[in-house]
Amino acid sequence: MTAPLLLVDGHYLLHRAWFGFATRITSRDKSVDRTGVFGFTALLRKAQVQHAAGFEIFVVFDSESGSRARASQDSTYKASRPAPEPGLIGSLALVKNALDHTGVRWIEQDGCEADDVIATLATGARVDGRAVDIMTTDKDYFQLLDDPRVRLLNTGLARDRRYTCGEDVLLRYGVLAGQWPDFRALMGDSADNIPGIRGIGAKTAARLLADGRRVENIPAEELRPAWTTQWPQALCWREMIKLNTKTPLPDDLLTTVPAAPLPTAAHLLEALHLW
Repeated sequence: MTAPLLLVDGHYLLHRAWFGFATRITSRDKSVDRTGVFGFTALLRKAQVQHAAGFEIFVVFDSESGSRARASQDSTYKASRPAPEPGLIGSLALVKNALDHTGVRWIEQDGCEADDVIATLATGARVDGRAVDIMTTDKDYFQLLDDPRVRLLNTGLARDRRYTCGEDVLLRYGVLAGQWPDFRALMGDSADNIPGIRGIGAKTAARLLADGRRVENIPAEELRPAWTTQWPQALCWREMIKLNTKTPLPDDLLTTVPAAPLPTAAHLLEALHLW
């Protein structure tokens, strides 16, 4: 039987691992910081044990040049993000090696952002009838939740709040999951340095998008004159926010086979001689 699929936003999980532990985790001689690889593998095992037993697990990382295509449309895209700490980036190779050791497959597709790769894999898995969970806190993935068998998983929340589905998007924001790019284009997204239309917040954006509207078919009489000058830019922002569900990827990335039980982080670092 084909296993359900857990897609993991790799850089999100590494970032959470690096900053999410109260104390640093080091090698036994205290000379090397192992927080990134220890935290990543511990959090991934927690997700498997508590939520993804019997799932295929696949991890996706951002390419270093992944945001280039969107930045070519708007040079300010993600420009406000601070440079990552050297130790965090230095952990990336160790994480990939740890995944290889456990048999969990991963990809860093040249020139691609992880969210486009995940969107493509999730869409293909749904065509094959597989349920899909995506481990991330990135709200851009909300647009995939118009499919009721796609959910987002955040193990950092209380157990009864860890999953987000399309109904949650509608209840929290007043828009359909498929309208998320339109919603964010209007109100902005500080994480990606998208300013949105001046004077439009979440409530106004939801009102303008009532009844499933898209940006281009909001009635002109509902728009303030000051907004209309920014409307072409809003359409551009929406296209940048949209996930590409047809990203070219190697064939047969997914196996449809459940992942083996993952070892504890301590046992894994011992096996990799990282202590």
